[in-house]
This record gives sequence, C-alpha cells and structure tokens, in this order.
Amino acid sequence: MKVIIAVVIVVVLLAVPAALYLRSTGTAIGVDPVITTIGFDTPVHLRLQNPHGLKSLTVAVEQDGKDYASPAQTKPVKLDQTVKVGKQSAPALHDGKARLIVTAISNDFRGKTDSKTFDVDVLTSAPRVVADGVQHYINQGGSEMATFTPSGGWTEAGVKVGDYTFRSFPLPNHPGQYFSLFAFSYQLPIATPVSVYASNPSGAVAKTTFWYKVFPKKFRASTIPLESMNIDRIVNQIDTQNKIPGDLVQRFVYINSVMRVANNKTLADLRFQSEPKFLWTGAFLPMVDSTVESRFADDRTYTWKGKKVDEQTHLGFDLAKLAHSPIPASNDGRVIWAQDLGIYGNCIVIDHGYGLQTIYGHLSEFLVKKGDMVKKGQTIGKTGSTGLAGGDHLHFTMQVDGVQVNAVEWWDPHWVKDRILSKMGTEIAESDPPPAPAHRAHKHRH
Repeated sequence: MKVIIAVVIVVVLLAVPAALYLRSTGTAIGVDPVITTIGFDTPVHLRLQNPHGLKSLTVAVEQDGKDYASPAQTKPVKLDQTVKVGKQSAPALHDGKARLIVTAISNDFRGKTDSKTFDVDVLTSAPRVVADGVQHYINQGGSEMATFTPSGGWTEAGVKVGDYTFRSFPLPNHPGQYFSLFAFSYQLPIATPVSVYASNPSGAVAKTTFWYKVFPKKFRASTIPLESMNIDRIVNQIDTQNKIPGDLVQRFVYINSVMRVANNKTLADLRFQSEPKFLWTGAFLPMVDSTVESRFADDRTYTWKGKKVDEQTHLGFDLAKLAHSPIPASNDGRVIWAQDLGIYGNCIVIDHGYGLQTIYGHLSEFLVKKGDMVKKGQTIGKTGSTGLAGGDHLHFTMQVDGVQVNAVEWWDPHWVKDRILSKMGTEIAESDPPPAPAHRAHKHRH
C-alpha cells in the first residue's frame, strides 16, 4: 500500500511541471525607453516577460510593405537585451514612417506567438555641430565654458570630457547658438579628450573638437591618525541608531567611504533641479576673514594605530572662523536643499542656474529653507560641526552639472569675466568682491 501511495505521489509531482509546460503563456513585450525614431544603428532595449522563457525572438523594421529583420537572437533568448536596428543592417531603409515589430514565441509545448508594434520615424541623416573658435585654458579640477552651433535635426547637445557629459542651454541673445558650462574633474588624466557633440533620437552623434589646453595641478596629500579625531562623537552623531555594523573604526570607515559616495550622488543629482537661466551676477563671494584649513582635492590617508584604514579625496574648502559664524550666500540663487546630508551634516545647496551650484556643509543652524531666493552676501546659516566634522567650520564647494570643482576660479572676478561672462556678452555690473580667505594651514577638520 505504501509503495502504491509513493508511486502516485511521484506521478503527481512529475505531472505538475508537465502541466505547466503544456500550458502556454503569453509574452509581455516592452521597450525601455520607448523608441520613436531609428537611424543608422539604433539600440532597442527589450524587456520581455515569460515564465517559460522564449523559444525565439524576432525584431523587424517594416517599411513600404517590406520587413527587415534583425540578426538571429542567441539561444537561450535573453529576456532583457538590447538589439540594434537601422540602416546599417537594412540599407534599403529611407527617411520616413515605419513600424518596429517585436515577435516572441514562448518556450513551452504550444509555443504561443506574441507580437507588439511600435510606430517609428526613420531618420538616417546625422546632426551637425560647429564649435566656437575661442581658445580654452582649463585647469585640472576647474571649470570652463564652450559655445557651439548644432543643426540638422538634433535633440541633445553639449560637451563631453572623457566619460562625463555636460548639458547645453541656449546662449542668451544669440539665436541658434548654445553653451555648456563644463568641468575637468581633478581625477582625469591631462590627455582626456574634450569635445562638443550633438545627437538625435535615432542615436546618430556628431562630434567636433575645439582648441583647448589643460593645465595640470598638484593636489596636497596628508595622513590623518583617527586617534587625533573625536570619532566616537562623529560616528554616533551620524549613525544615531547604531545601524552600521562593526566596531567604531569600521563604522567610521563606512561613513567616510560608502556614505560619502551616496551623499555625493545626492549632490550630483541636484543638477536636475537647476534653473535654465542666470540667477547669479559677477564673481562669487568667499567667506571673508576665514582660515583655509583644507583645500579642494586634498588626498587624505586615514590611519588607526599606524595602519592605513581608508583613503578619500576632500572635494571642497574647509573655512574656519569663530564658532557659529554667519555664512554668506556666495551669490544670488535659489535654495534647493536645506537639511541633513550624512557626512556633510546640516547642508545647504544653492542653485545659480545653468547647472552651477554652491554647497555649504556642517552648519549648526539654518536661516533659510528650500525654495527661498537668496541674495549674494545674505546670511543663510551658521558654521558648526555636524556630520563628519572634527571642529566648527564651513565646508564649501561648487559643482558644475554635478561635478565638484575648485571654487577659487569662481571667487576671481577677472576669471569669471574673461572665461564666462565675456562669452555670453554679459558685463559685470559690480565692484570686485572681498579677497578670498587667508591661506594658513591648520589641522584637518573634515
């Protein structure tokens, strides 16, 4: 009797997957992002869903009653993959209307066929872009501006610096011309290529270079023994719920490294909240009569009992005065962040338009809130030691379209006029700002 029951159980268990296999399931077909235009060799990102997988997949472009199928897919067929379509694989395609047809056959007994059609425009002509004829002198870790004229059905244009892409905006009072504020990150090799580009929805890209020269900069390096810092206060001030695992040093390293990356990603993403217009005027204002305790791109090695435990780059200036000193807005703009931000503690970010933003960290007090419009020199908060700060000071930095840059250039009225405003036909209607902070070396505070 037990043998019979066991046989029945085995038969039932074997029958379940067989039944599932015999039951045909439709395939959900998605394209992300949705394709509206194809050109010479346009990538189509497919997202397919079927519990049995797929037996076959066909991607075709139909135009003038003719189908131009993509090359055969690999087996097993991937449910998340990118296929390229366009004139390269189908030379007979011409500019005009067409249909993109995705057909999938399920990998089960019945092999159910599903298809989805997308109306598309074929655009085979490439855009064009002409760069300005200005000489560009770029400091490693610094900023610059380029103007250019894109044409030919383009939808996106800007500046590329290595793998970094910087957006463009219409150049005021110059119809048809565009400009990009861009940065040459401190960590990029001097030979990193810089170019302007224009692209269209089909994936066609036009690029051209312009005259530029990059000046290398030597950034400082230092070693910071954690024994010299009050890391117990710092760590427990940030990790108030004691959620970070490990001992005190391990928690500090996590905050200093992993949390730093996440916080900088948050700052970089604020570029998408930037106004497409000028909010600032003239050179930026430093916190005058302050002492520079750390500078932009200082390389820091952290040790514990003589052993290296971490290494990070400090992307800003640490400026110290008296405790709880008033902090001036560096220029006119709109507050887009005024709350805690991990290693930066109480933090304010002011947008100045066109992707240019200033960042103020470690505050003890907020005197503005998100959405406020502020004027240059207006007190926005007070210095403090919140976040990853060993003492009372202001951590100040700037970013161009999400890339943090050396603020020294923007403090210089002559640099601002020659490198930025003169290219826009904008004059400085104010006197020079107060001098930059004193360059006296003190112990590290951040």
